[in-house]
Amino acid sequence: MTNTDLLRAAPFGLDQAAIDWVISTKAQMTLAEKIGQLFVFHSMGQNPDELALLAQLKPAGITRNFSPDIEFEARFVDTLQGSAKVPLFISADLEGSRMSLAVGTQVPNPLALAAVNDLQASRTISRIMAQEARAIGINWSFTPVIDINHAFRSAIVATRGFGSSVDDIQAQALAQIDVFQSAGVAATVKHWPGEGYDDRDQHLLTTINPLSMPEWEARFGRLYRAAIDQGVMSVMSAHIALPSFILAQNPDAGVEAYRPAAVSKALNLDLLRGQLGFNGLIVSDATPMAGFGSWASRDIMLPEVIENGCDIILFSRDAVADVALITAAVADGRISAERLDAALTRILGLKAWAGLHKGVAKVDKAALARPENAVIAQEITQRAPTLVKDVHGLLPLSLAKHKRVLVVTSGILVPFFAHAIPFDLPDMLRAEGLDVTLHNAQTQPNAGDYDLMIYLFGEETLLTRGRIFLDWLKITESFEAAMARHWHEIPTLMISFGYPYYLYDAPRAPAYVNAYATMPTMQRAVVECLLGRAPWNHHSPIDAFCGLPDARY
Repeated sequence: MTNTDLLRAAPFGLDQAAIDWVISTKAQMTLAEKIGQLFVFHSMGQNPDELALLAQLKPAGITRNFSPDIEFEARFVDTLQGSAKVPLFISADLEGSRMSLAVGTQVPNPLALAAVNDLQASRTISRIMAQEARAIGINWSFTPVIDINHAFRSAIVATRGFGSSVDDIQAQALAQIDVFQSAGVAATVKHWPGEGYDDRDQHLLTTINPLSMPEWEARFGRLYRAAIDQGVMSVMSAHIALPSFILAQNPDAGVEAYRPAAVSKALNLDLLRGQLGFNGLIVSDATPMAGFGSWASRDIMLPEVIENGCDIILFSRDAVADVALITAAVADGRISAERLDAALTRILGLKAWAGLHKGVAKVDKAALARPENAVIAQEITQRAPTLVKDVHGLLPLSLAKHKRVLVVTSGILVPFFAHAIPFDLPDMLRAEGLDVTLHNAQTQPNAGDYDLMIYLFGEETLLTRGRIFLDWLKITESFEAAMARHWHEIPTLMISFGYPYYLYDAPRAPAYVNAYATMPTMQRAVVECLLGRAPWNHHSPIDAFCGLPDARY
């Protein structure tokens, strides 16, 4: 396939003017500029030297963690794009909840949308996300996640995916791809070749997709083929192995059967491009992750990302050193001229698809966090809180019967935050007239002192956590208290604003709610349901009982 054929074909579908821009831009690049285009770097904070470093390295783009400082963020993006010889990708993980744009509207995460189970609502949320992304300069999102929430102990899938039903995942993902890309935001399906059957975290090790190829085809093969047919622009090749595919070709592959996809020619070129027919851009998952680095040293691994089928290397601990590694690999032939050219063609092709060859619009601050979007998002968020069980008919709460409330929690845990964030819900209950006490190590939960105990959990999918579970010792701060269960004397409710599987560690809990997302708007939605002012959702996108028959009672 010639470059022209590649760019004219799906998913790019470029016209001749865009194709000419790709070809001429590539022809005018120096070798150093070509190598720079193989990288997307992580960007956050307000480092005064960052713009100069990016100007020096000339990467394909950045993935930006936006702060609430809209003036700085607008200036940063506009300056970055205004000084670039080749317009940059500005990418983000548009996953909702705590991954919502700090300068935008709080929207539900994928698992909450799966609980709402209304594709029109999901499209509305995706529209808000896409509009605000474009307003702040984002043209590429590393979503949707099409992993399958099968292994409930998996801390890395949990709230980032659309649940455990392949039918529902496909419908939700295709809706988001359609809305995002119609708005000019390139979508990415991840994590290739499929996560959710290994309960470990690829941030910490290379995970394994254990499915046979017929099983894989019926699940992940189906999902990726559907996304490709939908025209998804990119696939994220992750630090996940698919040994069944490798062993089918070579039963004596040995350890090579467990090579992570990001550096697997078989998974990227033979399976994804060859058998599934994907012609779009392949981006590696973040290369500082241990699932990548534990396989081999970086000087070996990094060139293999490009040579073995990815078009872009994602993130770096030392950008200058990594560029030097790739420069050396191009010089000595470890990255072939053919692979370098194909990667550049697709990188520039995606930029042309996003319209960057026609110029880059300035950040539109007025389009961010519009009040009407907040109202719409809250209405949809209100539909997510799911009443999983209430065996004694505790709910709705009554100011007369449940006046004195003891709240037990270790707070909200968020990636990139060193310390837990307090819940807003206790103050919301106080504003409703309830007397709320926060539990500490000295608290004695006596029936004479409290009318209600509420356990609050705030752990959405957490990177590098490994496991999420109900840590009784942590939340009670006492060996003895960790073993005490007070729900026989004090009416008790557990609410999870994240990981939906705490009943595995507390199957006898009499009342349990999954609310999926820790953002304040979801906490407000739960309060409305607790007080009977809004109905509970009863559609669970996963098995909240973790396969335990007794947990239902």
